Amino acid sequence: VQLQASGGGLVQAGGSLRLSCAASGRTFSSNAMGWFRQAPGKEREFVAAINWSGDYAVYVDSVKGRFTISRDNAKNTVYLQMNSLKPEDTAVYYCAAQCLSSRCQTRDVWGYWGQGTQVTVSS
Repeated sequence: VQLQASGGGLVQAGGSLRLSCAASGRTFSSNAMGWFRQAPGKEREFVAAINWSGDYAVYVDSVKGRFTISRDNAKNTVYLQMNSLKPEDTAVYYCAAQCLSSRCQTRDVWGYWGQGTQVTVSS
């Protein structure tokens, strides 16, 4: 099973990026999927998660109104649309699949992880 994250890059503050995470090896159409991020010297933190059908999502307060998580189960892919980016959004972004409890904001409850994609926001 592999989660391949892509779409990161360097962008100026106020700009946008769209991250993608394509799963292969098994389908996650009945599982929640999510995104975490880790800035240098900091713990990996929850960013957003979406339920299996795509009709319910949760976000960390710092990205509400700016980021949107979505999924395409036919493509086994989850997305993170990031608008109005800020320098404090700079981090390596990781996708995750199969939340194993109701506490999906906790990183230890996820079954699968992608390799991460770097997002750098310049001021």
